[in-house]
Amino acid sequence: MQDNIQFDPINDNDESFNLREQLENYLFHWKWFVLGVAVALLGAFLYLRYTPNQYSVSTTILVDDKNSGGLASELTAFADLGLMGGSKAVLDNEMELLKSKSLAERVVKSLGTNITFFKQGNVIKSELFSKSAPIKINFFSADSVFHKLDTSFTVRITSPSTFTLKDGVGNKSKDHNFGDLIKTNFGEMSITPLKQGKFEDDEEVIVKIVPFQSVVNRYRNALQIQPVSKQASVLRISLTDPVKEKAIEILDNLVAQYNNDAVEDKNLTAKNTNDFINQRILIVNEELSSVEKGAEQFKMRNQLTDLATEAGLAVQSKSLVEKEVLELNTQLKLAEYVSDYVNANPGELIPANLGIGDASVGGNTEKYNQLVLERNRILKGSSEINPVIVNLNGQIKNLEESIKQSLVNSKTALKISLNAIKGQQSKFASTISEVPKQERMFRDMQRQQQIMETIYLYLLQKREENAITMAVTLPSAKIIDTAYGSNTPVAPKPNIIYLAALLLGLLIPFGVIYVLTLLDNKVHSRKDLESMIKAPILGDVPNTKSDVKIVVSDSDRSSVAESFRLLRTNINFMLTGVKQGGKTIFVTSTLSGEGKTFVSINLAAVLSLTDKKVLLIGADIRKPKIGEYLELRYEKGLTHFLMDNAIKPTDIIESVTAMNFDFISSSLIPPNPSELLMNGRFEEVLAYGKQHYDYVIVDTAPVNLVTDTLLLGYLADMFIYVVRANYLDKRLLSIPKMMYEEKRLPNMAMLINGTDLEKGYGYGYGYGYNYYREGDKKPWYKTLFTR
Repeated sequence: MQDNIQFDPINDNDESFNLREQLENYLFHWKWFVLGVAVALLGAFLYLRYTPNQYSVSTTILVDDKNSGGLASELTAFADLGLMGGSKAVLDNEMELLKSKSLAERVVKSLGTNITFFKQGNVIKSELFSKSAPIKINFFSADSVFHKLDTSFTVRITSPSTFTLKDGVGNKSKDHNFGDLIKTNFGEMSITPLKQGKFEDDEEVIVKIVPFQSVVNRYRNALQIQPVSKQASVLRISLTDPVKEKAIEILDNLVAQYNNDAVEDKNLTAKNTNDFINQRILIVNEELSSVEKGAEQFKMRNQLTDLATEAGLAVQSKSLVEKEVLELNTQLKLAEYVSDYVNANPGELIPANLGIGDASVGGNTEKYNQLVLERNRILKGSSEINPVIVNLNGQIKNLEESIKQSLVNSKTALKISLNAIKGQQSKFASTISEVPKQERMFRDMQRQQQIMETIYLYLLQKREENAITMAVTLPSAKIIDTAYGSNTPVAPKPNIIYLAALLLGLLIPFGVIYVLTLLDNKVHSRKDLESMIKAPILGDVPNTKSDVKIVVSDSDRSSVAESFRLLRTNINFMLTGVKQGGKTIFVTSTLSGEGKTFVSINLAAVLSLTDKKVLLIGADIRKPKIGEYLELRYEKGLTHFLMDNAIKPTDIIESVTAMNFDFISSSLIPPNPSELLMNGRFEEVLAYGKQHYDYVIVDTAPVNLVTDTLLLGYLADMFIYVVRANYLDKRLLSIPKMMYEEKRLPNMAMLINGTDLEKGYGYGYGYGYNYYREGDKKPWYKTLFTR
């Protein structure tokens, strides 16, 4: 008996990725993929059928960068005073203004967007445009109360003039006439028709009131504002809504409210500017009057008419006075000089034509000099005693005294005149010295007067300009394109929805299968064994859907029967070295339920088909199954033999005539199975079998649960270790691996039981039309390539 014959017809350890194997693993579950796609497409269809269409509406506006509104731009009236700097609108600021809460509140309040009308369809409600609704509702509640309402009610039109109300829970009220004042729990209201006599029979309109702030926030978030380009001051405002007309109305109203705000801001600032200008005009007028009155009093107090002219006259007069003073001093000096000369030189010629202003002095001096010259001429020819000379001397003496007296009088007159002129000179000098102070004071008054006049005139001018500005105020935004939208909805998009549904229908089954595959730790195929255990693999037995335990017969060509025929061939190869007596084949497994009893029975059947004598022994005395599988009951079995030394092997051997092999059942379950198997009686049965049979097949207990199999293992010529596919945990493969590597089970070989050919596990058996039994169905993907 050979301990171990290595036989591995296909022992490929290649663990490379096999695309076909992975595809077949998923294609096996094609029905789930089809179901997933069908359900997903159905869901997409229902979603598209009952989801309201969304329409995109947009408008474009040109933002005025120079006149963006606000205080800074309106006070440009004072820019030339240096009071304000230039200001330009920033697109980002305008975008924030357009999305501001206050602007959205005015739009919602103006259009009453928090009140929506719906028409009930077969499945869902469809929103109506407020102007297309058959009715109009006027609410008389205060805004503080009405804007917080979150309610709905139904108006059922019973006739062209009457209707009934039904609240959100279905409670109906009495009939009302259109236009009646109706009292409700949220205030008073009246309903008027918009369709005169054109109502449908029992037409119902669902009215829904949404809290004001939630509507404002919803439209603020839905509003999309972006510049058309970086170089242009053009903004595109977009809004998506189920009702296109409603979105158009909202955008148009939004731009209108935005422009109204800008105009109001400008007008408000202009009005404030006008009030400011008028107030300043009054103040400046008072200040100007005060300055002019002060200048008037200053002139009156200083007796001035024209300060510059009077100052010029004073300077001119002073110059004349100084000239007169100089002339008078000159005359006085001349008079003193002549007087001194006359006194010092009596009888001598007196200097004439010196410019003495006294005419008497000049006349007497001229006469005096003539007499002196006449006397001197006569003296040349006569003496002092000449009567002519005496007469001339007398005249000269008189004239000399007259000149002296005239000079004295002239000096006195000159001094008087000089003193008077000096008084005038002092007066003019005082007047001139006061002119700079008066001029400075007057100039201060004049400067203040000019400043007040300039400001006054400037304010008058700006008041007129501001009035013109108020009359022709332009909005900040010029509408390039009014709100418009296509009749083609932007959402939901059928192509994308169906594509997403298709992908989702494929991905969900794929993900589930992938996760289940990741979590699956069962042995499925020969490849799982080859990756863990180097022991020979005898083959794999396909899974059978029938409840028949014996699947092998002469005429059976099924894949299961063929697998046992292949197993028979491989076993004979493994037992080539056993020369003498019958061949003992032990069948075991790791756990109970892996099909070792099933394999043992059918192995005995397939060996008996070759006219060999086969004995099947049920050595799993802890959990006997052979009698149950063969549907046979016998009073004595292996347990009786092991317990009673008087019983012979022939007493417990029974024949299965239908299958042409003998067997020994386990019969009773003993309390001490291990001790019974070790008492030596089992060796006697096995020796008898080897002597009288060609093959002795022993169905043993699982090696992982009890020690029975290991106690008897040395008696086997070969061990068939059964591993059930889709049943045994891969982690338990360490047990057969240890058994093989430590040679604890002689001539051990592996057999895979219960492989699923439809999943691609196993290799298949038979050729051509014999591959499948009559009536068997081929996998769907294989019928695609057959005629």
